Amino acid sequence: MRKTAGVAALALLTILCTSCSSSTSSPEKTQSAPAPAAPQTPPDIQAAAESDLGSGVEVLVFGDLAKNSRTQALLINRLNVTPQGMVPGILVSRAAIIENDGGQWKEILRCDEHLKNTNGYLGGTPLAGVGSWRLQFEQHEDKGLQLYFTPLEKPVGGNLQTLGIRWNPQVKRYQSLDRNYEHFLGELPALETPQSQVRM
Repeated sequence: MRKTAGVAALALLTILCTSCSSSTSSPEKTQSAPAPAAPQTPPDIQAAAESDLGSGVEVLVFGDLAKNSRTQALLINRLNVTPQGMVPGILVSRAAIIENDGGQWKEILRCDEHLKNTNGYLGGTPLAGVGSWRLQFEQHEDKGLQLYFTPLEKPVGGNLQTLGIRWNPQVKRYQSLDRNYEHFLGELPALETPQSQVRM
């Protein structure tokens, strides 16, 4: 009985070793080199990000984003589920940029239902609240970070329009850009109704 059990165990071991060696030599099973790891978010930036947008925050990029010699970080609360029929991408419910000013982190741009900076609502922001946005961003050597926010759904009473945002070195804050993404737009202290805009 012991001899039979020993032979069975030896046969099983031989089969396992053969299958292991054949799977590693198969060209379909060869492993590619692992992708380089994303830069680790420094603990102080992560703590500031969580303080600003909560524990579900994601830090997309950090550094001298505005080319103003101050450390900034772009933060998002990513949508957990991609809406049906929506192309995947950076889909967010909220986003923010925080800046380290003399050791203190402060929020200098906020995207939630509206787009706003420390001076008010950004020009071109929809009057009706936007529940979620598609975010795209790019870094320019000279101009720094440029952001593009597009509502995922057409705002009530408005158009589905992509808003460009960039640091304005003249006024030292992020502002929205015109439709050609060339000239900065001013802020609004409060959002106005469509009727009051027509009268202006």
